[in-house]
Parts: sequence; C-alpha cells; structure tokens
Amino acid sequence: MFITIIAFKNLHGENPFKLNGIIKLVKEPDNKYDTEAIACEMRYFGKIGYVANSTNTVIKGCMSSGRVFDKIEDEYFAKIKFITGNTAIAEVLSSDEYIAEIENPESDVHYLTHG
Repeated sequence: MFITIIAFKNLHGENPFKLNGIIKLVKEPDNKYDTEAIACEMRYFGKIGYVANSTNTVIKGCMSSGRVFDKIEDEYFAKIKFITGNTAIAEVLSSDEYIAEIENPESDVHYLTHG
C-alpha cells in the first residue's frame, strides 16, 4: 500500500527524503485538525510532515491517511520509493519487510523505535 507524504516546508533548508529511506508513521488521533492524522518521522530530522489526507494532496494510486489509519499499528513504518520536492511516495512495510528491517542492524528502524 502506497502513501503520499507531505513534508513541512521549513526543515532548515534541507529535504529529509532519500530513496529507500525509512519513515516512521505515528497515529495522532487527538490531532485538532484531523482525527485520522498520521505524522511522519525520520532519523536525524524528527517529525517531518504528515501522510496526505486530502483529494488535493494525495497522489493518484496512493491511499489517504484516513484509509490507512485503521490498517496500521499506532506506530508503523514505510519506505520511500519516489521523491518530488517536498512530497514523497512511500510504501507501507509488510510484516516480512518490517522483520527484515529489524534484522538489519544498519536500518533506521532501530533509531525510530521507542521502547
């Protein structure tokens, strides 16, 4: 399942996206603007933006945060597949892909997991 990630415009002039970079997805059910908000975090940057949830921002072929919200854990991971400016398309990791990331000691999953 593919998602559109919209990065904040002001990240100190840096674009946090890199191909195959790991994104941590964190549900924000108490978000005052969108109860189906899913924040995105990256190693070295922290919170970088959100999964798109509007017909104006979701790239064709991707799922909105509202459609993904009930399909993932409170914290989950995705991998960046395409980048254009401050927008990226990421693929939500399958269980097997997540296990492979955990087994890779170099994976950013280890730096983004709490507890």
